[in-house]
Amino acid sequence: MSEKRIEAQLSEKDYRFRDLSLHGNMWKVVLMVCLPLALYQSLQQIFSIMDTMMASHISALSVSAVAYLNQLNQILSAIGNGLAVGSGILISRAYGTGDYQLVKKRVSTLYAIALTSGMVILVCILPIVGPFLKFCGTPDELITIGSSYFRVQLFVIVLTFMNAVYISVERARGNTRKLLYLNLFVIMTKLILTAVFVYILNGDLVMIAYASLASQALMFGLAMLSIFDMKNAFAFSPNAVTLKGDVTVPMIRQSIPVMIEKALFAYGKTIVNTMAAVYGSLMVGALGVSNNLGGITTNPQAGFQDGTAAVISQNYGAKNYERVLQACYVCAVYCMAIGFVISGIELIYLRQLSGLFASQDASFADLIGQVYTYEALGAVPLGANCAAAALLYGLGKTKLTLFINFSRVFVFRIPVLWFLQNNTSIGSMSCGIVMFISNTATSMLSLIIAWVVIRRFKKQYMPKEKAVHK
Repeated sequence: MSEKRIEAQLSEKDYRFRDLSLHGNMWKVVLMVCLPLALYQSLQQIFSIMDTMMASHISALSVSAVAYLNQLNQILSAIGNGLAVGSGILISRAYGTGDYQLVKKRVSTLYAIALTSGMVILVCILPIVGPFLKFCGTPDELITIGSSYFRVQLFVIVLTFMNAVYISVERARGNTRKLLYLNLFVIMTKLILTAVFVYILNGDLVMIAYASLASQALMFGLAMLSIFDMKNAFAFSPNAVTLKGDVTVPMIRQSIPVMIEKALFAYGKTIVNTMAAVYGSLMVGALGVSNNLGGITTNPQAGFQDGTAAVISQNYGAKNYERVLQACYVCAVYCMAIGFVISGIELIYLRQLSGLFASQDASFADLIGQVYTYEALGAVPLGANCAAAALLYGLGKTKLTLFINFSRVFVFRIPVLWFLQNNTSIGSMSCGIVMFISNTATSMLSLIIAWVVIRRFKKQYMPKEKAVHK
């Protein structure tokens, strides 16, 4: 019995983008795909920073609660984000290969898996929020002020799972400018709601969470306008959802290392926050603010990483092997330039930036500035790390990215922080110094791994190059 054929067409725009990705000038391709993603990631970071600033209007302790609980949210969100990244690689590869039936099946099945995963998390954790936060090592004072906030965030996570899939699918088809406009609208809505809840209605942290819920629901509602197109290869169709191994197994196999990687990275941050808590709750808040300031640099770098990974995957699927490496090199130049320029500007205006989060607390502002100064020094090396990660993701080598990010937190960060705390007299500045050490060491590790992968890639896929040189 033959399998029922599913309609899986491309729009004229999808055909044009595929041709550009496979044959266009690589500097232009990477910039066109990644710049909107970088701006989108930057807007996401700005919205996170605005959240922190508005939380500081409530109290300094609220800043620490938001910083800590957001790390726990990221652990749970790692499942949806891992699915989106890992499966998105395979969607891009099928797109580059020209197998649009497979694109349709993978897209539809991915939406179904993401929704199911989000609902399972909600049902399992919502009834036991207090014990769950205690199990995660959350300080008692942060549980008291933040448990209701976290309950609402669990509903937000379900929507972010679906939105992460939508973003991954649109990224694969090159609709990054559309994502930029959509997210700009959603983020502005979120900021307006948060400002009204905090400054006009004098709300607490729960109201900030409700603003997040409303913004994510709005994004999903807008996404649904293009999700349900039965004929388009990148839209959802119930008929295309399948549990067959040739579709689902590669997606799950590719996604699991990414899920573990993102969950461990976020969990590692909560361990660092717990270790930093020995210097007081304000140090936890300073670390959170420093991460936000660092994100102004690293988030646009991550936008170039994600976009380049999609371009690499498409060209890998189309067997354009020289363009695979070319995209990686172009990404490295862009990402390192971003790190140098943005982190440099932040260091110049660090006193003013720190003051925005300190709610007129001069000692808190100084603490933020001291911690971030060390973190900023690793921005340029992290640009090279992003290019290496883009190559590994694009080639589907997610086990290697898992190893790199595991090492970043559990080899270069947590043990080093423990050593600095217990064997030196550096004191609270250990929290800043360890960020520089871990980011720089991680970048060196990723470059070594990328060098080995590139050598093997050339040997396997580009043997003609050796023959020409002979």
